[in-house]
Amino acid sequence: MSAPKHTATHSIPPHALAQLARQWLSEDTPNFDPAGVCVGSKEVEARLLCKTPHSILAGSPFFTAVFTEVGCTVNWIHQEGAEIAGPDAVTLTAVVRGPARCLLLGERPALNCLARASGIATRCSKLQAMATARGWHGEVAGTRKTTPGFRLVEKYAMLVGGVSMHRQDLSGMVMLKDNHVWASGSITEAVKAARSVCGFSSKIEVECRSAEEGRDAAGAGADIVMLDNFQPQELHVAACELKAEFPTLLIEASGGVTPENLAMYFSPHVDIISLGCITQGCPVVDFSLKVQKPGSHSSLNTTM
Repeated sequence: MSAPKHTATHSIPPHALAQLARQWLSEDTPNFDPAGVCVGSKEVEARLLCKTPHSILAGSPFFTAVFTEVGCTVNWIHQEGAEIAGPDAVTLTAVVRGPARCLLLGERPALNCLARASGIATRCSKLQAMATARGWHGEVAGTRKTTPGFRLVEKYAMLVGGVSMHRQDLSGMVMLKDNHVWASGSITEAVKAARSVCGFSSKIEVECRSAEEGRDAAGAGADIVMLDNFQPQELHVAACELKAEFPTLLIEASGGVTPENLAMYFSPHVDIISLGCITQGCPVVDFSLKVQKPGSHSSLNTTM
């Protein structure tokens, strides 16, 4: 039995799906499609195959939206958020049907999106499993290091993978980084200026390079202090000191955190650990879409 449909799918506005699908299709086929002449508009069936072991399926709403735009239908065998593809099997994941030339128009944009989103969700799921296994209370989070024009997909994939998306963009939570502080003159001035604009409705986070900067930020009214590029032992000491002085302060660790050393940053005094590698340099999941010859049969693994 496949996993229940992931609730994250309900967070994507339908108009955003349609808009992105049209943009991707327009980019890939800006005018004529000469290859479409070879196949015409006869009805065909294509099978979506996953070839990467132990992958988390993510991005199915975007995949479906692309094919909807070109007049095709998608029947999912595995649902969003499910782990697919065992260690030794190519797994049938979905079946796409429609006019041949239209199906092939949607093939590459849809696969690109699904491969990227599933890769991110798979990495996120593994990172979250590490935190759960260690009994850590905090949140593993992504960053704003996303691909221009593809942020919605990548942030959504974090949700499916079970980690925090962090802030969506510059219009959301305020993050004052070192350049903001240097340009403002001080942490106190930067926090004061930001609060005058964002009011009560947005949290303010300040990037700090020392425990002393963290005290300045918390004293100025910051809601979150990011301890940036701290070595794990230094992080634990600074976080403990800040929590003792400011119990309601949220503390984030960032900079230099990787899947290999993540466990070293777990601490009862750290609430968030963010990793840029969730989106930067993340492996994709290997999917392919194969049009079936009339009368062909498949012995592929379809176990869910």
